[in-house]
Amino acid sequence: MGFYSERILPYLLDWSLSDSNLAKYRQEVLAGVEGDVLEIGFGTGLNLSYYPEHIHKILTVDANPGVQTLAQKRIQASSITVDHRVLNGENLPMADNTFDSVVSTWTLCSIANVEQALKEIYRVLKPGGRFFFIEHGLSNEPKVQVWQNRLTPLQKIIADGCHFNRNIRQLVEKHFDTVSLEEFHAEKIPKIAGYMYKGIATKANPV
Repeated sequence: MGFYSERILPYLLDWSLSDSNLAKYRQEVLAGVEGDVLEIGFGTGLNLSYYPEHIHKILTVDANPGVQTLAQKRIQASSITVDHRVLNGENLPMADNTFDSVVSTWTLCSIANVEQALKEIYRVLKPGGRFFFIEHGLSNEPKVQVWQNRLTPLQKIIADGCHFNRNIRQLVEKHFDTVSLEEFHAEKIPKIAGYMYKGIATKANPV
């Protein structure tokens, strides 16, 4: 990673993702999290304030070491014990069937091999475990899609691999057994970046 990705981008992401309009979505997504928890794309730790009170420890991963300075401040201020590791979501060293819950908020857009990351999330979940997520991606409006496709190459450069045009529903449904998902345009966010996929995907529990 270069100077921009490690020293500048973390502050830009922290500023943009601290938007009050996104806080209610974080709270909604995290409300049902339970048990042993893994968060993919921990970033600057913005989710810490929204975990349920019964969550006392989480394991987190993020590929960008530059987020650590900002994240550490929130970790120190939180009652949750955070085991943070600089790792890519595409290659998780955790054993199969380890976690009850995996969390991802605005992360799948920027993982290079997103399908491999979803396979890894599925693998490390326990049978019956759930993947809680909110992501932005491909709009349901053709005119917006045109601009998402046009601007994604530029977005990938300035936002460290972020795609406007990933169909999150298709990606998640391909890798999980049961998916409950809501699609909507977020309030006060441009449509190109503000089409959201919020849901819970469940790993089958063999009888």
